[in-house]
Amino acid sequence: MFQATLTSIAKRKEARQSSAKGHEDLFPRCVGNSSRNENGSGQAKDWEIIADSLHNAGWSLGWVSAVDSQGRTIWIVDAHRGDETRFVVRSDEKLSAFVELERQVLTVTFISNRFNEGN
Repeated sequence: MFQATLTSIAKRKEARQSSAKGHEDLFPRCVGNSSRNENGSGQAKDWEIIADSLHNAGWSLGWVSAVDSQGRTIWIVDAHRGDETRFVVRSDEKLSAFVELERQVLTVTFISNRFNEGN
């Protein structure tokens, strides 16, 4: 499952890079610790690709890092949309949090679409 997700990320990254040539200003910068410069150019990180995909699918995103009581850094990522659907994920790695968030969103969206097709 995780390998399939990484393959999917790699394909999206390749498509994004090939379509971005000459159009770097069309891609929004994600809030957070990004390696891209202020013009929005540069190579996107894997978590940014997931964030862009969720945003393009109509989800509003937020994320924050914090230090827990034992001194470990944790990442909290959430996605919500207008129909009051919300997902919140906590992980000790940023990419892991985004991968899990994407998995949850896709699972619920798939189940919801299947249910709506049956009615």
